[in-house]
Amino acid sequence: MISPTLQADETTTKTWTVVISRGQSRNPAKRATEQSITDAAAEINGAHVIVVPHLYDLPKGGESLQKLAAIEGNLIVVSWIFPRAAHWVLDRNGVRGQFVAVELGDPAGDDAEQDQDASASDSNDRDDVERVDQLYPRPEREIHCIDLKLEIGADEIIAEIQRLIQADSATAQSPSDPNSLPIIGGQIVQVDEDTSRRWYPVIDFSRCTNCMECVDFCLFGVYGVDGAETILVEQPDNCRKGCPACSRVCPENAIIFPQHKAPAIAGAETGGSEAFKIDLSKLFGAPEGSDDAIATAARERDEQLLLVGRDAIGIDDQLQRRQADLQAKPKDELDRLIDSLDELDL
Repeated sequence: MISPTLQADETTTKTWTVVISRGQSRNPAKRATEQSITDAAAEINGAHVIVVPHLYDLPKGGESLQKLAAIEGNLIVVSWIFPRAAHWVLDRNGVRGQFVAVELGDPAGDDAEQDQDASASDSNDRDDVERVDQLYPRPEREIHCIDLKLEIGADEIIAEIQRLIQADSATAQSPSDPNSLPIIGGQIVQVDEDTSRRWYPVIDFSRCTNCMECVDFCLFGVYGVDGAETILVEQPDNCRKGCPACSRVCPENAIIFPQHKAPAIAGAETGGSEAFKIDLSKLFGAPEGSDDAIATAARERDEQLLLVGRDAIGIDDQLQRRQADLQAKPKDELDRLIDSLDELDL
């Protein structure tokens, strides 16, 4: 039986928690930015602050994820990975809600943001295929994600955090609220947890259609299915470090590697799978030559198989079908742009 004091109803006070995810490096400038945001956020009325190691590196069942999973109310997540990646890293660890990307430092203004939203919406609705998050909706609470890699000052990030919290008329929280985080040094909870750098795929379920192509493609046991036959990253640490091959064969650009050098693979908002094609050009550092995404993925997979003493497979029947499907699509403006760049032999 749930205690009446813990039951959520229309009179329950909303809470906001600011999550500061520290960077992997010990760069003094990055540490100073994190600390200034932490200190300022702790002074905002109605806000709790929790500081954790790098989100992507957090171990399953560790102290950081336990504390994050216990948080109720809206979150503002400040991290060194793309907002979309941060959201789905949290989601895979049971910290779920509605994704809200916080757009800062965008000189294009509101029109560009609206265009981006429309593009993403068109991408998800273009073929009337149900996405996994439509089948299994996330809670209504908001998870706002801010990218620390943006070339903006800490003051602008702090101002946005303050705006988000103070815009909510119900942010004031009673000191006796049983759902509040433990208070250390004001309103700051610091989690010092040993982590190591990791490499594993993160699934964006707002794009994923549960097609299972990643399960068929990956030969290292990374993917599996849950009790509802939904795709999941079952053995993340089986993933081969530096290999993003499965993201290249995903038809919906739903697989993210937050630490990859290519923004489209690392979780940047590209406006859907069409914009992902730019990753195949030399602009994003794709391998030299005329290989498409499928051929590149097959080569990357073979490299990893050979490293562990297994036989290379190359482009198997499944990949041949995917390759044929891609090549059968009519060329659009972006295809023609990439072709023209190739012709220039840059």
